[in-house]
Amino acid sequence: MYLDFYGFRENPFNVTSDPDFLYLSNTHREALSHLVYGINNRKGFIEITGEIGSGKTTLCKALISSLDDSVKLSLVFNSSLPNTQLLEAIADDFGIKPERRAKVAFIKAINSFLLDQLQNDRNCVLIIDEAQNLKNSTLETIRMLSNLETNKEKLLQIVLVGQPQLRDKLNLPSMLQLRQRVSVRFHLMPLEKTETLSYIRHRLNIAGGNDKLVFSDKAADRIFLYSEGIPRLVNLVCDKALLFGFVKETMFIDEGLVEQSIKEIEGTYPVMAV
Repeated sequence: MYLDFYGFRENPFNVTSDPDFLYLSNTHREALSHLVYGINNRKGFIEITGEIGSGKTTLCKALISSLDDSVKLSLVFNSSLPNTQLLEAIADDFGIKPERRAKVAFIKAINSFLLDQLQNDRNCVLIIDEAQNLKNSTLETIRMLSNLETNKEKLLQIVLVGQPQLRDKLNLPSMLQLRQRVSVRFHLMPLEKTETLSYIRHRLNIAGGNDKLVFSDKAADRIFLYSEGIPRLVNLVCDKALLFGFVKETMFIDEGLVEQSIKEIEGTYPVMAV
């Protein structure tokens, strides 16, 4: 609705996970470094956690886009899949066709595939999003996949991405064998207060907005206070603020417009007719 008014090519504050808009805060840059290190050095299990809306999926998509042709990838978004269906999804991503549709057959076929890829200097990566929803039995199957290795290196790099509950689940006594195999761990922190305005400006720049469009420092401070540095919440507030600014035909987004936006998000401000 407001794209033409501000001169945007696209919406700067969509809540979808678009890697083109990834802002590398201190914590996001460090998380990406952990991911790249774990994959390139064949560390096996990698655990990335963060609060809802902290940018985990966007980070993973940015990682995927940076991988070269020597890396074979399996990406699982449905973490509620039963064991055999999970193995089937991984096999499909890798283009593996086992002799029969059974757990043992899938693992055997995957192991053969991984050995072949190693001989051809290729690395294989499995990324499971929303991994906090994995059942204990499914985690045990994933642990079995982590056992596929040579004397010197892991054949499959497994990235578990999830909310803090994933960390809690892996800390259970019953998960000891799996937890001991996790060699790289990182918890994605929210944006810092000083990074919020830079994050907003970054997204505005990527979207190609009018140079006259300005978010004031106080507006950014109020956004941070409400969002607590969670990028998804920052996006929600900024999107509403731009809509209010469009209605008022202003290029200056101040604290007042942000406050109105927060009230509408919280349902305490009358919905405006546009």
